[in-house]
Amino acid sequence: MESYKRLLMANKAWAAEKLELQADYFDRLAEGQDPEFLWIGCSDSRVPPVDITHAGPGEIFEHRNIANLVVHTDFNLLSVLQYAVEYLGVRHIILCGHYGCGGVTAAMGSARLGLLNKWLRHIKDLYRVHRSEIDLYDTFEKRRDRLVEINVLEQVQNLVETSIVQGAWHKHQRPTIHGWVFSLETGLLKDLVRVEPGAHIDPVYRYDFDDPNGKD
Repeated sequence: MESYKRLLMANKAWAAEKLELQADYFDRLAEGQDPEFLWIGCSDSRVPPVDITHAGPGEIFEHRNIANLVVHTDFNLLSVLQYAVEYLGVRHIILCGHYGCGGVTAAMGSARLGLLNKWLRHIKDLYRVHRSEIDLYDTFEKRRDRLVEINVLEQVQNLVETSIVQGAWHKHQRPTIHGWVFSLETGLLKDLVRVEPGAHIDPVYRYDFDDPNGKD
């Protein structure tokens, strides 16, 4: 059997199982979504948010890219962020990386990877800035996994620096932002950082929402 056909058959079995447990399952699903969480994670196929958190459909709004980056010129991510924060009203944003990340591994090397090099440049910059700390670790794996953690902390900060998040903090006192790392070896999530609404923002990145002439 061709692999894609296996997926279609599995989908039929999944749908039948849901209907057996709850006859109106898909009717309720079609009524709309009201997720509490926005998940920004890595595209790695081994880190599916719904599975590793045991969440159900409608609970987590997702955006995934290589190495879970928050880039201020990435209109795809910014559109997801704005929709989740301003229209869905999510109360939590989870920025989740994972140990053994292939994107971070590639960023620590010198291979020519075409367009991917441009994307991973953001991680290379982090490696350069934090090299003195990262290089204290005695194996490549430990250095890489520390960079994974630093990358999560940096992307959380990048979220805080957006006018989207700051605007929601000002108007609604939400969302709380979390930085997590997933271990492929244990299946467990590590809680690295939590940033509550109203947390300190470097004045360089802080927007003035009390200015009547300001624009979002």
